[in-house]
Amino acid sequence: MAADVVGQVPPGERGATRIADRVVAKIAARAAREALPALPDEAAPPHATVSVRPPAGGSARSGEAPHGSARVRVSVELDYPSDIGRQCGAVRHRVAERVKALAGMEVPEVAVQVERLHSAQARAAAQGRTR
Repeated sequence: MAADVVGQVPPGERGATRIADRVVAKIAARAAREALPALPDEAAPPHATVSVRPPAGGSARSGEAPHGSARVRVSVELDYPSDIGRQCGAVRHRVAERVKALAGMEVPEVAVQVERLHSAQARAAAQGRTR
C-alpha cells in the first residue's frame, strides 16, 4: 500500500532513466558549436560521437552522476591562424559542462579532433584581397 503514495516507492522498485548515446552526442555537438567563434560558411559544424556507461549497479549511489558517465569525441573545423590549443580546451570544458548539466552525466574524457583548418589568408586571396 505504501507504494501507491507518490514519493513512497522503495528505491529497488523505481524505474530508471536511460539517456541514449545519440542524445548525448547532440548535446556535445551543440556545446562544441557554442564554445567556438563563428566559422566560415564552408566549415562543417562540429560532430560528436559518444560512449555512455550507465551507473554501476543500475542506479547511482550518493555522490555519483545519476545517469552514469559519457566519453565524448568531438570533431571540429577551426579558423587558422588561431590559438588551436585554447579553442580545443574551450570545447572540452563546454562539452563536459553542458553534458553534466543537461544529461546528468560525468564526462571524464572529451577528445577533440581537429578535422580541418580554414585559412583566413586563403579566403582573402580567393576574394582578391591579399596584402
